[in-house]
Amino acid sequence: QVQLVESGGGLVQAGGSLRLSCSAARLTFRDYAMGWFRQAPGKERERVSCISWSDTCTTYAPSVKGRFTISRDNAAKTLYLQMNSLKPEDTAMYFCAAAPPGESCTVALSCGTTDFPYWGQGTQVTVSS
Repeated sequence: QVQLVESGGGLVQAGGSLRLSCSAARLTFRDYAMGWFRQAPGKERERVSCISWSDTCTTYAPSVKGRFTISRDNAAKTLYLQMNSLKPEDTAMYFCAAAPPGESCTVALSCGTTDFPYWGQGTQVTVSS
């Protein structure tokens, strides 16, 4: 029913940039809150950034605020994460996720993993020193 596919990960030097993309072709994309989460080895999955369907409600983890920017193109059914000034501690598997309509702003602001039932396969981001 829902297929999310991430792309854009890779190996970069500290201070560099990457742009992650998430294709959500099978969603009624406009009505879904979307988010980026990441998981490093030995750690729990954590929020990175979430956004409501209308772009009016966004949240960022303190560790990425000011460096990362979340955006979406509803016509293209694509979610983006622009990552600048990357640090080694940003190294993780990055996952795209979607939440069903009905509480888009609330879900985007809380940005909790349990509120997002649909997940992509992940894309690896590795930042070297």
